[in-house]
Amino acid sequence: MSPARQTFSRRLAWLTGALALGLLLSACVATAPTQPTSSSTPTQPSAPAPAPVAAPAPAPAPAGPPPILPLEQALAGAAAAVFNNAALAGERLPLVIDPLIDGSTWVQSVATRQMETAVLKTVKERFPRYEPLPFSTTSLARGPYVFIGTFTPLDKDGKNIGATDWYRICLALLDIRSGKIVSKGFAGAAAAGVDHTPLPFFQDSPGWSKDSASTGYVSTCQGTKAGDPINPAYWDRIAAAAVINDAINAYQDNRLADALDLYRAALQMPGGKQLRVYNGIYLAQSRLNRRKEAAEAFGELLDYGLEQQQVGVKFLFQPGSTQFVNNPALRNEYAMWLQQIGQRANKSPACLQIGGHTSRSGAEPLNERISLQRAVQVRQRLVAQNSRLTKRITTTGFGSSRAIVGSGTDDARDAVDRRVDFRVMDCAA
Repeated sequence: MSPARQTFSRRLAWLTGALALGLLLSACVATAPTQPTSSSTPTQPSAPAPAPVAAPAPAPAPAGPPPILPLEQALAGAAAAVFNNAALAGERLPLVIDPLIDGSTWVQSVATRQMETAVLKTVKERFPRYEPLPFSTTSLARGPYVFIGTFTPLDKDGKNIGATDWYRICLALLDIRSGKIVSKGFAGAAAAGVDHTPLPFFQDSPGWSKDSASTGYVSTCQGTKAGDPINPAYWDRIAAAAVINDAINAYQDNRLADALDLYRAALQMPGGKQLRVYNGIYLAQSRLNRRKEAAEAFGELLDYGLEQQQVGVKFLFQPGSTQFVNNPALRNEYAMWLQQIGQRANKSPACLQIGGHTSRSGAEPLNERISLQRAVQVRQRLVAQNSRLTKRITTTGFGSSRAIVGSGTDDARDAVDRRVDFRVMDCAA
């Protein structure tokens, strides 16, 4: 057997085991019935999917930005290209949508949720041989085709630097049995009328860090062509992603106990140690008013981020100020966050660099000064708790030079641009 075939066989066996574990764990979680959404469409059982047929690779997307169209028109064209280019045999093909995300921040938004609904409408009306299924471990066990997509804000030059002038849509259809990308679709959508506000779970999540699961999703969709392999960081975690999706939906439906159980179940699965899971466990414990458990969960979130060498925390400051927002509940929450950060820093032999960031709404010299002052403010609070950290924590201000969203809207859409980073550093001799 060739090395490539051996790798595929091992990965398929691994995925089968992960799906079995996911089915067992998720079956133990008692969840209330939910209204059908783009990620929870009710279906009737049907026969197993037919064996996949290799699809010919369509021509790559043309160089340069695509024509900018209204969102509905752009999405319809890109989705039609995906399904028209998928040369697959079979009368009834199972299909799941792994929720579309922002290509820069990895969040789901009002816009991406609306896009999923529109894709399902396109499938129903124009490609009825596809059978939409909920994104769940039960559905994945049938070996369905998986639809993914990114929706990335860009400026007029096609870069994530200035104000959002348009969005790049990237869509892909995946065959998880073969581990290959079946087909792709691209489009440019106008910014007018687009509500890219993050969904509640993503707004509420305090931590942001480099995360292989999310980068694997984006890398599978962007910079690839039909016939390319699915990024292993995505493929290896798809079973856990289905359970996490159920947990996010439960949280957003205010079924907090169910959400907590699902996040814990995901954590036990192969590939389940993801930023979304640690954020989710913290949020569920916090909203359930379990203060001790919430503090422990935030500490575990920090440990995960610091294992990646850097974690961003979304402290919200008053505009143009180094003071936290005037919200007593948030101030109490921030006090706990700082306590946990100090405890983790004190236990580690490494040093920390605190980096302040701002959105792109102000003049850059002012942004640099405010971002540094905010980092200094956080440092002072940590040192006040434990003087032994005095020589082990340094500060810097990045202004808006490392903005992730870059919209400069100073609202929920670019909250991550106003984060405070904690970066692990070697201590100077």
